[in-house]
Amino acid sequence: MSELSPELIAEIQQLTVYVLIIILIVWVLFAYNVRKTLLLIKPENQIILPNQAWFLAVPLFNIFWNFEVAKRLAYSLNNEFFDRKVAVEDMPTLQIGNRYAWSFLIYNIPFFPDFIRLLAFILCITYFISYWYKMTQFKTLILEHEAWKKNQTPNED
Repeated sequence: MSELSPELIAEIQQLTVYVLIIILIVWVLFAYNVRKTLLLIKPENQIILPNQAWFLAVPLFNIFWNFEVAKRLAYSLNNEFFDRKVAVEDMPTLQIGNRYAWSFLIYNIPFFPDFIRLLAFILCITYFISYWYKMTQFKTLILEHEAWKKNQTPNED
């Protein structure tokens, strides 16, 4: 096998930096979405503070924090929907959140065989998108319930 040219090595390094920046931007957007969802939940129902969602954008720490967010967000949503008397599944987003957290953890273990890490990467992306979508659905449900509540209360002038 021939050695790589210095130009090719520089291009690979540049591409790596671009990919890492894109990944960081996606993590920040995801954390922002989690935070916006938590801001819709009454403070007495929050198990996690909205600003703690930003820890999802911290590399390496987010491996652990994904598990905490999956658990605490599910409890927070559960409490909120119970207070609002809205019938939803028990512990919404917990199952998909845990699947994402586990696949992200497995992908980030460096000594696992490449095949397992590749499979975990594919699952991680799939669960990440599903988790984000499901969270957005519950965020929309809270917003719709707020709008419905406002329309139900008569305006007194």
